[in-house]
Formats: sequence, structure tokens, C-alpha cells
Amino acid sequence: MALFKRGKTWWTDFSVNGMRFRLSLETTDWREAQSLERQKITQANAGKLAPSNQQFARLAFSEALDRYLADRSVRVTPGSKRSESDHAKPVRAFFGLTQVSRISSDDIISYIRQRSEKKISNTTINMEIGILRRVLTRARIWNFVANDVPRLPERRDIGRAMSYEQKAHLLRVAGAKPGWETARLAALLTLNTTMRGCELKGLHWGDVDFIERTITVRRSKTDAGERVIPLNDDSWNTILALRARARKLFGEKLDCSWHVFPRAEGCSKPDPKRPMSGWRTAWRSLTRAVECPECGQLQQPAETCGKFNCQTDIRSLKSSLHGLRFHDLRHHAITELAESMASERTIMAIAGHVSPKMLDHYSHVRVQAKRQALDALSARGASTAKVGEVKEGYGTKRVTNPQSKWVPFVQVLEKNGGDDETRTRDLCRDRAAF
Repeated sequence: MALFKRGKTWWTDFSVNGMRFRLSLETTDWREAQSLERQKITQANAGKLAPSNQQFARLAFSEALDRYLADRSVRVTPGSKRSESDHAKPVRAFFGLTQVSRISSDDIISYIRQRSEKKISNTTINMEIGILRRVLTRARIWNFVANDVPRLPERRDIGRAMSYEQKAHLLRVAGAKPGWETARLAALLTLNTTMRGCELKGLHWGDVDFIERTITVRRSKTDAGERVIPLNDDSWNTILALRARARKLFGEKLDCSWHVFPRAEGCSKPDPKRPMSGWRTAWRSLTRAVECPECGQLQQPAETCGKFNCQTDIRSLKSSLHGLRFHDLRHHAITELAESMASERTIMAIAGHVSPKMLDHYSHVRVQAKRQALDALSARGASTAKVGEVKEGYGTKRVTNPQSKWVPFVQVLEKNGGDDETRTRDLCRDRAAF
């Protein structure tokens, strides 16, 4: 253990359990340096301090992030790999060439503030900080800043169920333009099967049973997501439309390994062996589209109507579907299942849930359905009752009152197993006890 100076700054050099620690105390005061040295030794004994030969903490953050993502890619699915890579981009842009060991809690809080000012959701910011946390944990630095970095509150009630008018409006608008056809077919499948977007993208033609009219979800977000879903008339017609479109693109004979939603379907060279990356652009366009009140033309929000002969002011128009996520269609489908009086077990078998808590999260039973259920209570017997007439109850009036006379309590105990003679002796002995 030794204190020494580099310029005017005090440094410490000590070893704990055979590991050498050589680091700056960032002070010019000798007494303060002694106190800081004892703190560093305590942290080293607790395993909260990186040794001097730990090269990861000395890397620039961009290089350390690349190493982390490369090591992480072998342990996660391709979807999780893409998600982490996307969420790491703003973190990389902010910290860039900053040395990992020099990232402080003030830097992280500044990053959170900057992202919040750009109206980024708390959930997204927490996911980005999660990547930063795992990089700093590997460098054994996170423990120094963890207490000062808050976890932003996240909404737990995210989800939306449409009204019947909104659902009809969605399907009508989605069918208005050929460029929205893929999003329309995907929406129809989700509304009639509760399938997630990732499940649709991973669906192969071998997963569709044309004899039994079922879809087998083989890979999903959770193990409970692996399930068999029967197809109703709407979802069956959607599958037939997708098959007709695939035959038009790739020929009459479809390979079982081909994707139902192939990659680059709208381009000149679609690839059925790779899944579609998504329909985000089309979905945003169709959910934000508005109709001009004068000419009825469907268009994106603007100051004036895009039709040359109209030019009506439409800046105040906003679609009733604005902000509707594709995943909300799953919420809506589960809501309709709940309102159809299907049992929880049936709904969880169709939707792939593992607990009633998740079912409550996805189900948004509408007020109208609740009102109908309560109306059934008031309608039962109340409509036929006359004024001043008192009807008898269901026999629950004196069930809990004590009985006036003592009635002997007779208990018959039956012994499981054994022959009839044995059970008879036991029964007689039990009765004799009274």
C-alpha cells in the first residue's frame, strides 16, 4: 500500500487477494488522499473495484459497447439482438469516445434529461439505460453510480381496445390503398387469432393446417405462446388471400419452410425464405389518415386538402385511430373474447397467457358490456314485481341464524381402500362414538 504523486494529484497503489489496484484519488490534499485510499481498499475487498489490469474499463465506450453486443449476441435470439442494437444507438451517440471508467452519474442523468426533452417514453429510456448498466457492470463501475441513477416510472396500463365503429373504420381505411394490404391482412389475423406481430412474422406455411383449419404458433415471446389456434371464417379467408398472393409471387407450389409474410414482398425480388421486417410505415400512415369533409379524399394530415380542386382547411382534423399500436389489436381481440363470456382458461389457451394477471392486463372490457351485465341483475324479477309486493328470497334469510332446537350431528366417515368388511367395522365404530 502506497501513496504517491503524479504532478499535483495523489495516486494509490495496493494489492488485494493478489490483484493490484493502481488508480488516481483525484485530490491534491494528502489527508484527504489517505481517507480516499482506505475507502478504495474497502471497495476492493467487497469486489466493487476493478483492478488495474481490467482493460475493459479503459476502453472508449463505443468499443466497449461493440464487445458487449458481440458477446451478448450468442446468448439471445435474433430479435433481441436487433432490439438491443437499436436501443444502443442513442447511447453510443451520446457517450461516444468517452472512456468507460470516466462515465459518472452526472453524465447518465444528463443523458436521461436529454432523451426526456425529446419526448422519448420512459420505457424506452429505461431500456437504453439497461444496456449502459450492463456495460458498466462488466467494467465494475455501476456500483459507484447505481444509487444516483433513478429508474423512470413506466406505465402499466398501456393498451387499447377499440369501439366497434373504430374497428370497422380501421378495416375500411386499411383496404383503401394497395400499399396497406399487408398491414390489413396482418391486422385481420391478429383481430381474429390474438397473434402478436412477432408471431405473424415468424409464421411459416408449414404451420398452417388446411385440413383442420388451424395455425400452430411454434415460436413466440414466451413458452406459453406456443399454441394451436383454430381459424374462424374471417381468419380463414385471410389465410386464403395470403396463399393466393404467395402463389402469384412464387408459383403454385408453396414450400412449407416459406414465410407467410415474406421479406420485401412489395419489391422486385421478394424472398420467401426470410421473414418480413415489419409494416410499421404502412401502419402509421393508415392510422393517421384523415378524410376531407368536403371531397372525402383520404390523405395524411396537412394544412389543406391535397386535392387540387378542393384545398379545404383540414389542419384541425385528427384520425380517431391516431396513436393506435398494432399490438393494441391483440388487446382488442382479447377484450372481445372476454366480453363473449369465454372462460379464462379458454382465453389463455387462445392468447397464450400464463397467468390471470396478464389476462387482466390485456382485457379492457368496455363500459357497455359491464352495463349489460348489471342490467341483467335489475331485470331479474324486478320488471314483474308490483308496487308494495314483497317477493320471497332465495332461501338465504335464516341460513346463518342459530337453530332453536338441538339436532344431533351425525358424521359418516368412509375409509378409502380395504375390503367391505373392514369399511363396515370402521363405520359401526364411528357411529358408536355418538
